[in-house]
Amino acid sequence: MRTAPRLIVIGGSAGSLQVILKIISQLDADFRTPILLVLHRHVNADSPLEELIASRTNLIPRDIEEKEPIRDGHIYICPADYHVLIEEDFSFSLDYSEKVNFSRPSIDVVFRSAAEVFGEDLLCVLLSGANGDGAASLKFVKDNGGITVVQDPLDAQVPYMPLQALKIQEPDFILESSHIAALLNSKVVI
Repeated sequence: MRTAPRLIVIGGSAGSLQVILKIISQLDADFRTPILLVLHRHVNADSPLEELIASRTNLIPRDIEEKEPIRDGHIYICPADYHVLIEEDFSFSLDYSEKVNFSRPSIDVVFRSAAEVFGEDLLCVLLSGANGDGAASLKFVKDNGGITVVQDPLDAQVPYMPLQALKIQEPDFILESSHIAALLNSKVVI
């Protein structure tokens, strides 16, 4: 048996936004574990993502700022066109280095950075998407003791991303989107 994670990172691309909104709307009212969202977003797109999230949860949505500490009760959103790294002091660092898997922010970059800092206290979820971003680093998360969740490809609007993850390793959980919130709400993960 394991205790609940200290950080949850959810990564997705095409077809993942509705799943994320569904997940956060099903979180318990007293849910406090910080969540970090890594979405492939267009740089020039004006997105009301913070407002969409705020209307569906008691958690506080925030676009990440440089050196911001990770706090309970928040949903952090990776800004478009920046990689997000997690520092040893549990704060965020923004990075403008080359794209990874044609993406910035890259799910692979965030999952790997989170695994290096949080180890077994991390839970990562990989959702629908049209490229392989996140697949390799999900294995790194598991190899470092973290819990790994992949959206069932049969449930994903765009199954390519979950399928790539399943080719590399067997995650701890393969779940339909309707079951992910229940896992996150559980106080102990076996």
